[in-house]
Amino acid sequence: MRQLSVLLLFFISITCTNKVTEESTTTDLNSIARKIITSSENCALITIDSLGIAQARAMDPFPPDENFNIWMATNPKSSKVNQIKNNPKVTLYYFDKKNGGYVTIQGHAKLVNSKEVKENLWKKEWENFYKNRTTDYLLIQFIPIKLNLISEKHKIFGDSTSWKTPEILF
Repeated sequence: MRQLSVLLLFFISITCTNKVTEESTTTDLNSIARKIITSSENCALITIDSLGIAQARAMDPFPPDENFNIWMATNPKSSKVNQIKNNPKVTLYYFDKKNGGYVTIQGHAKLVNSKEVKENLWKKEWENFYKNRTTDYLLIQFIPIKLNLISEKHKIFGDSTSWKTPEILF
């Protein structure tokens, strides 16, 4: 009976240790992803057009919030708005050339035209792009589903055989 108790305690200890390690790894990946995103400044927003072809364009996003929601602005008449209306599944891609890393986040885009939210999420640098904040300016809220990353600086690489990258599920 004593041997069974010792084995059970050992198993619980290993299980708890692995669980803590998994949680800390996710926390570390989250922190590293934020560093790559911050150092990248811009990102590519990738949507799918009516022919099923991926369309990428450079965006000037806000930093991710605590849940990795990311806000961006666009012209309501841009092609990306219709593409998001037809298929809200999008990808954000951040590349950090200086430190050898990237973050890819897959998720859903939501178009937001609330005056209050638009006023709260305004960058002075956008004044030349959006002359009329009411009619020329629309927000895109990105809601993440899955994040993948590589970071040479932090020694985070993909699997040596499959190249599958570390990921965070939201």
